[in-house]
Amino acid sequence: QVQLVESGGGLVQTGGSLRLSCAASGSISSINSMAWYRQAPGKQRELVASITTSGSTNYVDSVKGRFTISRDNVKNTMYLQMNSLKPEDTAVYYCNGDIRSRLDLRRRDYWGQGTQVTVSS
Repeated sequence: QVQLVESGGGLVQTGGSLRLSCAASGSISSINSMAWYRQAPGKQRELVASITTSGSTNYVDSVKGRFTISRDNVKNTMYLQMNSLKPEDTAVYYCNGDIRSRLDLRRRDYWGQGTQVTVSS
């Protein structure tokens, strides 16, 4: 079994910063791409940023220049550094990983439980 656990969310004022973490644990053979998604109330879940095993990154236009995604392949942990936060960044942030299980060697999409980020104006 594989688990993804996010941490680091909270309440911050406009212009502030937060750092989200996503730790993968369990029966992991390998982790391929990882990503952060977010879902604001009444809106669809959207891809915020993604990162490959080699470190190539991709961002949604609205966060470019403000957010930085990174990963530590030894610790099986992914991060999202969020700077210059805006009220429109308020959402539940979810961690996603394309992970191969050590038990059956199959690749599956795994999701964390989500962490709330609230930016006050």
